[in-house]
Amino acid sequence: MEMNCSISGTQNLQEQTERYLDDINEWTWSELLNALKRCQDLSLSRPSIVLHKCLDSLVGRLHLALEEHCCPSTSSSDGSALQFSCDTKSTESLKTVFSNGVWWFEELLLLNPDFVKMIVPLMLKRDFDEVVIARFLVYYQKSKISNASRDEKRKIVEVVVEMLYTLDHNSVSCKSLFSILRVALGLNINKCIRNKLEKMIGAQLDRGTLDNLLLPSRSGSSYLYDVNLVLRFVKAFLHEQKSRTSQMTLTRVATLLDLYMAEVAPDPCLKPSKFLALAKALPDYARCSHDDMYRAMDMYLEVHTEMSEEEKIKMCCALNYEKLSVEICINLSKNRRFPSTSSIQELVSEQLKQTANNSKSITSLPRKLDECENESSKRDETSNRVMFDTKKFDFSDENERLKAHIQGIQWRVMELERVCKKMHTQMGKVMKSKVTSHSRLKSLPWLCS
Repeated sequence: MEMNCSISGTQNLQEQTERYLDDINEWTWSELLNALKRCQDLSLSRPSIVLHKCLDSLVGRLHLALEEHCCPSTSSSDGSALQFSCDTKSTESLKTVFSNGVWWFEELLLLNPDFVKMIVPLMLKRDFDEVVIARFLVYYQKSKISNASRDEKRKIVEVVVEMLYTLDHNSVSCKSLFSILRVALGLNINKCIRNKLEKMIGAQLDRGTLDNLLLPSRSGSSYLYDVNLVLRFVKAFLHEQKSRTSQMTLTRVATLLDLYMAEVAPDPCLKPSKFLALAKALPDYARCSHDDMYRAMDMYLEVHTEMSEEEKIKMCCALNYEKLSVEICINLSKNRRFPSTSSIQELVSEQLKQTANNSKSITSLPRKLDECENESSKRDETSNRVMFDTKKFDFSDENERLKAHIQGIQWRVMELERVCKKMHTQMGKVMKSKVTSHSRLKSLPWLCS
């Protein structure tokens, strides 16, 4: 309106406004909130003198009030919205609200998401407790979203997630993050914001529960649960753990993932590749035992009877047979749903032949696997049956990945054979003890009579 510093006198609106705002500390709490509400009504979302002064004064009063754990001081005895709210509550409830320092949560619900986005950085600048800020944001999201339109809900969730991401990830509970996620899944929020939410959840995945992970798949997907989302959680968790690796947190996530695999295994639409991705999502050292993973695989194979032998073998290669208990090993030996050791060996031989035929850089190929075994005579008898001398082959760059895959399968075959040998030895001891006990019983004449 050209009523700024370029003119003088009473028509200089900018000077009048600045003088008026000099007394903002004398405003009552309700006057301050009303000023902010007027700014919202006028769509003053851009930084301005009035808006900056109001928000800064608001945050300053909240900071002082939180330090003293009491209501902010006002210059009016009856003009405060806070005093009005205090009169309508019981004394006992007020003690609880004020002692927790969260009385202002309800007061700030009048702010729109844009203003919340501006007020959080001011709180951080004044060293507010980030746990309190996180609690306010979660409260704001839950309270504002109930009567909002779809677009308003999306805006609220996006702002809350973006602000939570600026805080320490431990300041917000895992339960609250999953609660926000369930709302966000139906709103098609911005992809960048969604990634931030997934990273925050992944960082606390060890605190999650099975119910948290059982999120329905998106519309149009044949899967019952959103497996891809859980895989992204695990990826975010591992990325977070690079700087502070903890065996305890890894073990908790492994236990949670085994429970999840058992829950999704009966889904007839879940592809073997997705189930295998779940089994291989964590490093081997994350689990002390592979018994639960075996049980989940057994359930999956029972439902997905159409799987090929090669698919079954690939899945079984995710198991560490050295980490299976004796009971599970005995069960595995009788379980016809799992491929036999000979089947795994045949697959390895076929892949070796295919590699030899497709690779132009291979100069010589032994006619039989026994010839390869003779080259590695220093290995034990079990290893010689499945290992081949890679030094005889000159793999080109395009075959390196296939070479690593074949070697991985071979090591799994070795594990299977060692477990089988160990299992046969233990079973022989059990049978021997039973025969000895039976013969001893027969030698007692008083028992026979």
